Amino acid sequence: MPDLGLFRKARKEEDEKAVVPPSKDKEVSDKTYLKAMPLRELSDLEEIKNEIKKGNVLILRVTPLASKSIEDVKRAVNELYEFAESISGDIARLGEERVVICPPNIRIWRENRQVSNKPLPTAA
Repeated sequence: MPDLGLFRKARKEEDEKAVVPPSKDKEVSDKTYLKAMPLRELSDLEEIKNEIKKGNVLILRVTPLASKSIEDVKRAVNELYEFAESISGDIARLGEERVVICPPNIRIWRENRQVSNKPLPTAA
């Protein structure tokens, strides 16, 4: 396969410039990871919060907990929402089965929909 230059190796001087100083806060990693995790029990919330505090983005599948208790899912999502707000993070639903939670340095893009002042049509 011909080399298209899409994945070129960094030159030595670029490698030296890209060195990131170690983080002073041991809790926050110098890399951000996107992790997918199932939410099986309410006890999983502490691990989820720790991952967000480390600076990682989590996609949670809530179906395992929902199969046991919808009330627990509501409780868990409310707790995660409050946690995300408390750390200035972000949280959003991804369809019916998933929730994404981001640390403070990452925002979830939301489309601004124009709200019309016209009344909605009704069935006659």
